[in-house]
Amino acid sequence: MNPEDSKIITLARAARARNGSAEGAAVRDETGRTYAATDVALTALKLSAVQVAAAMAISSGATSLEAAALVSEGAPSPDDEAVAAELGVGELLVAGPDGTLRG
Repeated sequence: MNPEDSKIITLARAARARNGSAEGAAVRDETGRTYAATDVALTALKLSAVQVAAAMAISSGATSLEAAALVSEGAPSPDDEAVAAELGVGELLVAGPDGTLRG
């Protein structure tokens, strides 16, 4: 794994741990800026960590993503994979809570 991908996995792990959330995600946009987020589980709003991180990037002016990472005990949802693909990410990086990349 390249150092930049390792960095977004670390950011996703830190966000997840800091908030005690089920998921943490981080994305890197076309200019190299990174955004980290956790899932949102409100009564009126439910978003995955990947969706929140991607929305943060897009709302900050990003037009595409170079990479996206999800840290979770579970697998990414089809929606997470679709968001990553729509923004130009070939493969969503998925790691367990310990940071071990799953393929």
